[in-house]
Amino acid sequence: MAFPSNQLSEKINIAAVSYLNTKPLLYGLLNSPLAGKINLMLDIPSACASKMIHGEVELALIPTAVIPQIPNATLFSNYCIGAQNKVKTVGIFSYKPIDQLDTLILDFHSRTSVLLVQILLKEFWQQKLHFIAGQPGFENHVSENTGLLIIGDRTMGLHEKYPYFYDLGEAWREHTSLPFVFAAWVSNHKVEENFEDDFNNALSAGLAAIPELLLLLPDSPTGFDLKSYFSNNIYYHLDEDMKAGMSLFFEKLDQYSNHLFQ
Repeated sequence: MAFPSNQLSEKINIAAVSYLNTKPLLYGLLNSPLAGKINLMLDIPSACASKMIHGEVELALIPTAVIPQIPNATLFSNYCIGAQNKVKTVGIFSYKPIDQLDTLILDFHSRTSVLLVQILLKEFWQQKLHFIAGQPGFENHVSENTGLLIIGDRTMGLHEKYPYFYDLGEAWREHTSLPFVFAAWVSNHKVEENFEDDFNNALSAGLAAIPELLLLLPDSPTGFDLKSYFSNNIYYHLDEDMKAGMSLFFEKLDQYSNHLFQ
C-alpha cells in the first residue's frame, strides 16, 4: 500500500469523523502538544475509511465494518465512538412500526450501520425489507411504508418528526448483551515512538474538558441535549467489553458475508 512520503519527523496525517460525537476527542487533540504534529482532516465516516484505504492518511477514526478490509490494520488508542446501550443518533426512523414497513432506505454515510441494521433485522426484529441505497437528501423524502436508516448529526430533530425510532445501539445490546463500537481509531503505518501515549493523553484531556466544550458549541436548534448525549449515549472508552462487542460484530459479518446488501 502506498503512503504519503512524510518522514517520522514530519506531520502525521489523520482523518476523523466530523460529527458532534467526535468533538470532545478533536478538542483534546487540538488543544494538546500534538496539535502542531498532525494534519487533521474531517469528513463523513465513509470518506475517512476511503482515505485510509487509499493511503492518504496514517491514522483514522473509521467505521468498524471497514477495519477487516484494511491490510495490516491495528487498533490505535484506548478510545472509540461506541455505545453501551442507546446511542440516539443511529437508527431507523419511520411513520409506522417496523413490522408494517416494506422498504428501508440506507444511509450512505457509514457502512457499519448499513450492515448492522441488516444483521438486526435478520436476528432481532426478524423482518425482511427491501433495501434502497440512500442519496443526499433522502431523509426528506419518505412514504408511510418506508423506514429511514439515518446516522449522525442529521438525526437531531427527527425524533420529534417521526413517531417511531429504533435505536441500533439499544437493539444490539438487547440482542447480544454487549455494547457496540461504531468507529475506532486505526493505523496501518508506523508512527514515532510515544505518539500513541501522547494521543491517548490528548483524547483523555478532551473528554475531561466536555463541560468547557459545551460552552463553546452552539445550542442545538432542535433542543438536542448535547450534555446528556456526550455523557449518557456515546461511550468513548475502548475497553474489553467494547472489544468483545466488536469481535462479535466481525463474526456476524463473516457469517452473512454473502447475504448482505452492500
